[in-house]
Amino acid sequence: MVRGIVGALALYLFLMNLLAFAAFGWDKRCAQRDRRRTPERRLLLVAALGGAVGALVGMRVFHHKTRKLRFRLLVPLFLLLHLGLAAMLYVTYIM
Repeated sequence: MVRGIVGALALYLFLMNLLAFAAFGWDKRCAQRDRRRTPERRLLLVAALGGAVGALVGMRVFHHKTRKLRFRLLVPLFLLLHLGLAAMLYVTYIM
């Protein structure tokens, strides 16, 4: 039972991080081409819902949102929260 949950959670996190990375890349491309942008709240929401690693990598790779204090603070905070939650789940269900 735990293996199935861990596998589903791993797949969810992989997809959320892929989505976050792609969203930052897409928004950067739209910004360069003067097209309609992805709202900042949506980018942060994807990061908060499990895509913090993808968002951080996207910020670095695309040099996007790196000057915004909100992103520089919240995205790493989301990552720390996700790591803390993962550690708590590991200790509770795996150990």
